[in-house]
Amino acid sequence: MSTRSVHAKLVDGYQVDVTAGAYSLRVDEPETVAGGTGTGPQPTDYLLTAAASCFAMAIAYSARKRGLALPPLEVNATGTYDGPAFAEIALEVVVDLPDAEIERLIAAGERVCYVTNTLRRGPSVTIHHSSPVA
Repeated sequence: MSTRSVHAKLVDGYQVDVTAGAYSLRVDEPETVAGGTGTGPQPTDYLLTAAASCFAMAIAYSARKRGLALPPLEVNATGTYDGPAFAEIALEVVVDLPDAEIERLIAAGERVCYVTNTLRRGPSVTIHHSSPVA
């Protein structure tokens, strides 16, 4: 089994700087949340971003594999909260293709999209602590 890791460092208030490989990003809460400064999307926005972008890539991969020229494609993700979690995440695929073709691509995308497959399977989440190395 292979793994992926990111590193998150609390900077100030709710601002968190994340390093993912060679890339960096900022996570924050909006100013409407006490302690939030709105300097980056909320963590749940990144979860929806991961689902939408991964599914768009999965459709592009599936189209390329079939030799299909894919017209402009958009994927919208909406999460519906139920307490401190999403009860539902809905993806909307917007593309100008015949229904039968996009349904085949969506089915293929569902098979290869790591993020939506992870969300559907509900992986175990373990949390442990360690002390900083001096």
